[in-house]
Amino acid sequence: MLEILLKTLPFFALIGLGYGAARTHFFSEEATAYLTKFVFYFALSAMLFRFSATLSIDQIFDARLAMAYLWGTAFVYGIAMLVAFLRGLDTPTAAIESQCAAIGNTGFLGVPMLAVLLGQEAVGPIILVLSIDLIVFSSALVILVTGSRGTGGAGAIVRTVLLGLVKNPMIVAIVSGLAFAWTGLPLPAPVNDFLTILGNAATPGALFAIGASLASKSAERLQIAGWLSFCKLVLHPALVALAAFFVFPVETYKASVAISAAALPVAGNVFILAQHYGVAPQRVSASILISTTASILTVSAVIALVSGSG
Repeated sequence: MLEILLKTLPFFALIGLGYGAARTHFFSEEATAYLTKFVFYFALSAMLFRFSATLSIDQIFDARLAMAYLWGTAFVYGIAMLVAFLRGLDTPTAAIESQCAAIGNTGFLGVPMLAVLLGQEAVGPIILVLSIDLIVFSSALVILVTGSRGTGGAGAIVRTVLLGLVKNPMIVAIVSGLAFAWTGLPLPAPVNDFLTILGNAATPGALFAIGASLASKSAERLQIAGWLSFCKLVLHPALVALAAFFVFPVETYKASVAISAAALPVAGNVFILAQHYGVAPQRVSASILISTTASILTVSAVIALVSGSG
């Protein structure tokens, strides 16, 4: 584990650097917002497009791996929702808590870090995991929140879901890249170089932005945030491991990538959704802060375990 920890430390050190810059007000909240926008719409999208454009569908889509990740993620999603309902929470709040428990920071942290730690062969499974998170579970949140509030009929909900998918640059980049790959044409050298240069900014930019955004997160509702962080950092990878090794057995390497992705801390976009819908942003904020801090050790431990199993 020590060897993996030492390999992950530079990534978390970049997060810490961003946190320090924002905490000391050297980096303002406005600057953090613009850096996040640059990474989200340009650097990370360039990286995802280039990855997708140079991979085939077979290298990304594995039905058994998709089922294993879906099963494990849906299981922890259901556990968090059941606990929320037992505490007397309404459906929108339960859905937000479930999102914290099941959706990791695959885009900003997983794509750049796991591709380095686990090798370029990990890119296909990472893109699959990211696509499932964005398409299945982000859509589930919209359906649960808007459906429970009765804001519009089924048609309005479907339109909201589809519009959210179409406007998400990560989904657009992946789909566009796969469409280009389907043509069988190689990326022209100048285009590939452009995407490489721009995509290379995604790793430091995303990690710095994660840290800077943490500086504005509160540590309120610690008991609930601790429970949700436990779900995300421990239960989620454990359930995905159970599914990938026993329920829907898949190739060990691909399973290790999915389990490592499941071990990532709560995604920052959950906070954006919580703010957008006005549902429990404080507990989401605390969950992101606690899970990201704890993940310095837990992610290293999970990667060490699954790497050892390979």
